Order: sequence, then structure tokens, then C-alpha cells
Amino acid sequence: MTNTSFDVALFGEAMLLLVADQPGPIENATAFHKRTAGAETNVAIGLSRLGLKVGWASRLGTDSMGRALLATMQGEGIDCSHVTTDATQRTGFQFKGRVTDGSDPPVEYHRKGSAASQMGPADIDEAWLRSARHLHATGVFAAISSTSLQAAIKSMEVMRQAGRTISFDPNLRPTLWASTEVMRNAINDLAARADWVLPGMEEGLLLTGESTPEGIAHFYRQRGAKLVVVKLGAEGAYYDSDVAGTGRVEGFPVKEIVDTVGAGDGFAAGVVSALLEGRSVPDAVRRGAWIGARAVQVLGDTEGLPTRAQLEEARL
Repeated sequence: MTNTSFDVALFGEAMLLLVADQPGPIENATAFHKRTAGAETNVAIGLSRLGLKVGWASRLGTDSMGRALLATMQGEGIDCSHVTTDATQRTGFQFKGRVTDGSDPPVEYHRKGSAASQMGPADIDEAWLRSARHLHATGVFAAISSTSLQAAIKSMEVMRQAGRTISFDPNLRPTLWASTEVMRNAINDLAARADWVLPGMEEGLLLTGESTPEGIAHFYRQRGAKLVVVKLGAEGAYYDSDVAGTGRVEGFPVKEIVDTVGAGDGFAAGVVSALLEGRSVPDAVRRGAWIGARAVQVLGDTEGLPTRAQLEEARL
């Protein structure tokens, strides 16, 4: 295997996130807090804070939102050398409401036709991609356009041919797909190209028709996954692995659920980072569950993502 220069590569859309300052319908909010959003960027930030070398490829407009997002990612120590900025295209953004009952907050996307949705297979720099040890992919980048889906497929093909590991989080966004059937077929095709698959319980039911963690894991293991971790929310997670067999990891206690968005991305950052460090599957899943629990106790998508020092303090 050729030498690699960084740990994890990710492709995906970053959006400016505007979070309402008070609970209730988004239209009634009069002030918003500005943050970043994006499944892949959440994971990239999580991995970088844990000390991994991370490269993120995307496309942004040159508008104020694009400038803010690029500066934030660079400030997190992420390699943004493959982020293209284009003055003719717009950066995506989203509004998120506030909730006080622990439910999923209302989210309103403004990403159709965004700069990132214009990405395609030609945006895959194969040499740069192969210089990473690992690719983390999600179903979000694949969903934003037909060309981004082809880019996602190509990125996974390149890494598989290079003998690198690939993780995949379905991260379903049904409103971005033409139909549930189209989504199911595309997501399961992508999952079959990955080594480590990280579905949630509800996602797994929709994608596989299986109603148990064991059934969902078996579905993807039959299709080639070396490891499947099924996220079970407060109950922790179930895993099925080549090297560690099957098992469950308990969830971590949460004082108050503030915002559930980003918990799965934090979970992925925990699992992927630990596996790349050579930790055992149960240890990796435990780290993921801990970071996921931290993520639901804060307002934004990334505030709960720990540093390496915080991880070591928690002995995870």
C-alpha cells in the first residue's frame, strides 16, 4: 500500500445554519444564532478535534456565507485545499427551530441548486483522495443532486480499488430524493460499497424492512460490510463485526436533550476515530455513544464535539 498523507477524506455540502433564539415556529423567531451545518462537515470537525488529519472537498459560493463556512473549517484545522469557491454559485443555508421537549427540531433547508449540488465525478481528485487512509461518506451528499450521487459512487470506487477503508452513514434525507424507493435503492447500493455501515434504527427499518438491530445488521453484513453498528438512541448501539462478533453498548446518561441534530455525526466521528486508532469494536462504539450523548445536550451541530484532551479525560 502506498504511503498516505492524511487520515480521513470527506466530500459534502456545508451550509450556514441559522438557529432560532426562542422555541416555537420558525416564522415567529425574530433573531437567529449563526452556526455551521452539514453531515460530512460535522464529522470532519469531530475527527479533527480528536487530532486526526482530515481533508474536506466541497464547493461554495464566494458570498458571505461561503466565506464564513470556509473560515470555520480552516479554523478547525481541516485541509480545505479541495474546496472550490465559485462566484457564480450560491452557498446553501438552513433555518432550525428551537424545541424544549427533546423532540427533533423543525428544519427548513435552502440548498436546491447550491454550489455543492453542482459537484460531480470530475470533482474527484483521485491522487488526493488516495492519499487518505479512510473515506467517510454519508447519504446526504449523494442525495443533493444526480451528479453528486455519481461523485459519491466514484469516491467509494477509488478508495475500494486503492485498498482503503470506507465508512458510510445513511443519514437519510427523504425530501431530497425522488421517492422512497429511489432513496432505498441508492443508499443500499452505497452501503454495499462500504466496510463500516452506521445506520440508525428507524433508518434501518425503512432501508431493510427489518425491525430489529440484529436483522438490520445482518442485512448489510450479507452485502459485504465488515462491521455494522446500529444506533439505538438512548439505549446505545448494537454491533455485528467480522473481528468482534455481535454485542451491545449501553447509552450514556443525558441530563437534558437540547437538540438531537448532529448526534449521529458525533457518533460516527467517535467510531471512525477509534477504529483508525486500532481500538476494539466495543471501545469504538462506546466512544461513539459518548460523543453522541454529548451532542444532544447542546444547541448547535458541533458544540458538543470533544477535543482530544476531553476524550482522554473521559478515558475513551
